[in-house]
Amino acid sequence: MKTFINPDKKDWPEILKRPLIDVSELHTRVQSVLDEIKSRGDEALREFTQKFDDVQLESFSVSEEEINEAEQLVDTELKSAIQLASENISKFHAAQKPELKKLETTPGVTCWQKAVAIEKVGLYIPGGTAPLFSTVLMLALPAQIAGCKEIVLCSPPNKEGKIHPAILYAAKVSGVTKIFKLGGVQAIGAMAYGSETVPKTYKIFGPGNQYVMAAKQLVSMNNVSIDMPAGPSEVLVVADETANPAFVASDLLSQAEHGVDSQVILVANSEDLVTKVQTEIQIQLDKLPRKQFAAKALDNSVAIVITNKNEQINLINEYAPEHLIICTANYIEMAERISNAGSVFLGNLTPESAGDYASGTNHTLPTNGWARSYSGVNLDSFLKKITFQEISEEGLKNIGPAIQKMAAAEELEAHKNAVTLRLKNLNE
Repeated sequence: MKTFINPDKKDWPEILKRPLIDVSELHTRVQSVLDEIKSRGDEALREFTQKFDDVQLESFSVSEEEINEAEQLVDTELKSAIQLASENISKFHAAQKPELKKLETTPGVTCWQKAVAIEKVGLYIPGGTAPLFSTVLMLALPAQIAGCKEIVLCSPPNKEGKIHPAILYAAKVSGVTKIFKLGGVQAIGAMAYGSETVPKTYKIFGPGNQYVMAAKQLVSMNNVSIDMPAGPSEVLVVADETANPAFVASDLLSQAEHGVDSQVILVANSEDLVTKVQTEIQIQLDKLPRKQFAAKALDNSVAIVITNKNEQINLINEYAPEHLIICTANYIEMAERISNAGSVFLGNLTPESAGDYASGTNHTLPTNGWARSYSGVNLDSFLKKITFQEISEEGLKNIGPAIQKMAAAEELEAHKNAVTLRLKNLNE
């Protein structure tokens, strides 16, 4: 990790630059695959599955028998952990259900908004270097609570044509209705366009590599909505003398091990703390099975010493981290001033991995600075809002003249006439 001492604010953008790639050529390649899937359906899906996943499949659908078999392969302790996480995630998201409130804006004019579940949602679950069964819970449970009628899950098969057992078990626990052995661009294309086997969905959720992200962005232009723009995972830890250097190092490494393009940022109030954290990083790094991923991610990462607390907060809000961990003496006070972050973890005993798995909050979060304008996945992500209005005779008389005046000012005579006719009828 490179270290910067009280850098000038004008240098922050360069210091905090994320390790992004040029996607222009990538988009062209991905679009050609999507076009094939759109025009040839299952035939193209089989070809690309063989080409990219090196497995030939006759059927993409996961059978009930395969799900039951997978359940037997998941050990009892992991099942218990998944159940605990499921309960907490369900509690947190169920509490987000919106209330139906009717409001009389003017006497005789009643307006209200109703939340309606998106009927068909598609969930993409990576299964490559790390089978993210926890993401199944994070996406499928809110979809189920929201009332989505069809919850379609796609995850890449291994060389034997099987999906990781823990992914299938989590899907069963969280109410997924259909599961398909499809990975990468072909999964996104199938859920966006539909095929002979895979139903078209209305919104696609889930993380993935650069090809998956490119595919989601491309299909969102015309065919289906997506959860959010996304990029590699990231964390920013802000720490002072009350922080435990070993804990801070473990949080930085927990994000770094996601992949070589992940980024971790340490903001500390002293050089001494940075040195202690970097020492702990080396100790812990050597023991990690995914050491090579974490080590490369650390090349994209920085430690920044900022002694002024206000400047620390300004830097955090400018970076807009996916995950923010605050390990400072007055962490609640600092947290109240954070305006740009995906999910915030408070105090020395709240690791980022708690949110990844079992605290109850959602781990599908905006990256690459999108936390400035996007929320992480929540119950609202699976709902759409429909507005209603009902106007009585009194109500139309109260607001009708204003509507007529505004429509006339915009030179929209038919709009004005729709009110004029009604008012005339009421006065006869």
